[in-house]
Order: sequence, then C-alpha cells, then structure tokens
Amino acid sequence: MTLADARRVIAAAEKKATEIGQPMNIAVVDEGGNLVSHVRMDGAWIGSINIAINKAFTARAFDISTKDLAKLSQPGGEFFGIHESNHGRIMVFAGGIPLRRNGKVVGAIGVSGGMGAQDQAVAEAGAAAF
Repeated sequence: MTLADARRVIAAAEKKATEIGQPMNIAVVDEGGNLVSHVRMDGAWIGSINIAINKAFTARAFDISTKDLAKLSQPGGEFFGIHESNHGRIMVFAGGIPLRRNGKVVGAIGVSGGMGAQDQAVAEAGAAAF
C-alpha cells in the first residue's frame, strides 16, 4: 500500500461522500494495519476520526469487512465481544473494507461520519478505486 494508492482510494471515497452530501472521515491503512493516510472532509465529525481509522484497522486485522463482522459479533454470535479486544480498537459496524491485490489483503479503508449505509457506500467507492 503506497501513499499514491491511499490517495487514489481516498479521492474516490471523497467523491462519493460529496455526491451523497455527507462529509466523512476516510482512512487507509497498510498491510500491518498502520495508518497510511487520513482525510477529514470539511464539516465531518471530529468524533469520527478515530472511528474511521479503527474501522480500517479492524478490516485489516481480521481481513473481513466491518459490516460482515458486525453480523458475527451480535449476542449469541461466534464473535460476540470481539469489540473489546485489541484495546477497544475493534469497530463492528459498517464502513471498513479490506483492500486486496492479487488475492492478498494489503490494506484497508475505513469511513465514518454518516449512517452505516452511507459509511459503507463511501468505503465501497474507495475500495473500487483500489
């Protein structure tokens, strides 16, 4: 995951966020879950900065979208309580997607600032640009 890759992903995600009229925090992490780049669009919630970064971390740490992880982490689910792991960094709601190159996860995008469906749509737009 290069900075150029991250910037391309973020640009596509920003475009989608602008189209839907919802300012977002957009983060991209590398293969190790380390932040490569983050953008807080004008007007995006300050409280969503860490959420976006942690959604990207979560998607990379478990190589699963946070939307899918959310389904598995409900009471009675196989991963119930996972959000308590990794010092509370695990996010279990939509907006985090692993980024793959040649079938291998090499990073992830995390988006926060709107409702779950909005975060997911923006993350999907970013991931599609990768």
